[in-house]
Amino acid sequence: MRILGVDPGLTRCGVGIIDTHLDRSLGLVDVVVIQTAPTLPLPERLLLLKTEFVLLFETHKPDRIAIERVFAQQNLSSVMGVAQASAIAMVEAATRGIPVDLHTPSEVKASITGSGRANKAQVAAMVRRLIPLGTDTFLPDATDALALAICNAWRGRADAVTAVTSAGGVQTSLTPAQQRWREAESRARHSRRTN
Repeated sequence: MRILGVDPGLTRCGVGIIDTHLDRSLGLVDVVVIQTAPTLPLPERLLLLKTEFVLLFETHKPDRIAIERVFAQQNLSSVMGVAQASAIAMVEAATRGIPVDLHTPSEVKASITGSGRANKAQVAAMVRRLIPLGTDTFLPDATDALALAICNAWRGRADAVTAVTSAGGVQTSLTPAQQRWREAESRARHSRRTN
């Protein structure tokens, strides 16, 4: 399965594309940071993002899209840019019938490092361990986008394993981070039922 992860932003929008395999291995397909100059008029910046997303979708043909869920911040301008970039990616995916999943930053951190409180350096270090990136250096937006794609790959796998084991099937092995994620989801479901 091919997953395109998006760390949305208007000035810098990270895009990481990975392939996931049945043996749980991950392969790097592409990683880019789309940059738009703050001095350009907003419509031109949005058009540049759209053009780049169209090219990435047509070139790499992803099966799923993973986007960081937007949270309210103090800086309204920053929130608007993130929301606009997210919307462009979502519309391009919807146009092609590609499923879109939204992940919170803490969900991504927990999936990648085992801790929802990990910092960017810890997430980037784990991404490098999970996907061979060579000696190239990447902007944080790029590694964040790859982390989103990895989270989506593992989250989907953990959800599938949970469904199989709930139906009495045999559980396949999960990574420690996936196991913690599955346990947290189980606790959350149990908590909702008892409240």
